Amino acid sequence: MSMLRFMTAGESHGPCLTAILEGLPAGLKLDLEAINRDLARRQQGYGRGGRMKIEKDKVEIVSGVRFGETLGGPVTLQVVNKDFANWTDRMAVFGEPAGPKVTAARPGHADLTGVKKYDRKDVRDILERSSARETTMRVAVGAVCKEFLRALGISIVSQVTNIGGVAVDLSKIDRSKLGTENGSELNCYDAEAEQQMKAKIDAAKQAGDTLGGIFEVTVRGLPAGLGSHIQWDRRLDAKLAAAMMSIQAIKGVEIGAGFDCAILPGSQIHDEVFLDETGEVYRKTNRAGGLEGGMTNGEEVVVKAAMKPIPTLMTPLHSIDIESREAVLACKERSDTCAVSAAAVVGEAMTAFVMAEAICDKFGADALVDVKAAMDSYKQRIGKDW
Repeated sequence: MSMLRFMTAGESHGPCLTAILEGLPAGLKLDLEAINRDLARRQQGYGRGGRMKIEKDKVEIVSGVRFGETLGGPVTLQVVNKDFANWTDRMAVFGEPAGPKVTAARPGHADLTGVKKYDRKDVRDILERSSARETTMRVAVGAVCKEFLRALGISIVSQVTNIGGVAVDLSKIDRSKLGTENGSELNCYDAEAEQQMKAKIDAAKQAGDTLGGIFEVTVRGLPAGLGSHIQWDRRLDAKLAAAMMSIQAIKGVEIGAGFDCAILPGSQIHDEVFLDETGEVYRKTNRAGGLEGGMTNGEEVVVKAAMKPIPTLMTPLHSIDIESREAVLACKERSDTCAVSAAAVVGEAMTAFVMAEAICDKFGADALVDVKAAMDSYKQRIGKDW
């Protein structure tokens, strides 16, 4: 069994953000511009805040790659925080504390529980790491994993389907167009719904409020049989749900028809199986979202995630001061009104990692040429048998 794993490090206003991705096969050609494109996508979107005007994220790869190819060792990725120049005193590694403390905890954020758990007197010690700025490195890692998957004929796309209760009309959306450039500022493929979403974001910004929403990630080209039904922690749907729930502000995950499975009868949920004239298995529907029994079934994997509104409000909520224990209004950090389109890019990244991990687990991860050979052999076997 091969293990693909990653870890991130860094604070929102620290000198830089870092990730180490370990277990990637040797011989994979990386496209630096493709990684940077995904980093740029994460920073874009209607409703984003002022921080995105400061940072222009570009990744530097400092280990594990030579002449554009992975070597098989840990790949270290780094992104510099340009805003650190304005925070050198307040975020210094050593020296005396500088700058005002943050003591007004924000409801819905890690602030209050974090200072209790880690025995801190300044909320900044918590919010700097819990910030969604950390997802910069998840996107960088995910972009590398996408390169790996792309080399195997697998692609990942996303779309925003709901913002603040404004939903797209799914009947208007051509799913084959997902992932193509359509000029949307919200990664939305229903132009009429997008205009209503923008109006709702504008109204929320005017009121000092924030909005959440729903995004969907789709994986194409996966072979059947990734994951396993044998043990709970090998089920691919469980890993995918956990990866999505690990993204800041995500409060719910659906795979395929999701919660509709609890409402509709089995005859309207389970995807019937047929044989075509050549003897190939096919399904007319994909309500399972490409996963059955914890394994990919050969259909597109479809996962949706619900993002709550960002807890930093320009019209702050009632809270307490952790120092004085008095009633106060929550602190205000520079923030977004809506970041659902950015979260979709993070969702793509986490999905890419989970699928890359499943590929490495099944087909090995020493050299890309061997992964391709093992995967081709497997496809030939199940193609012959089925």
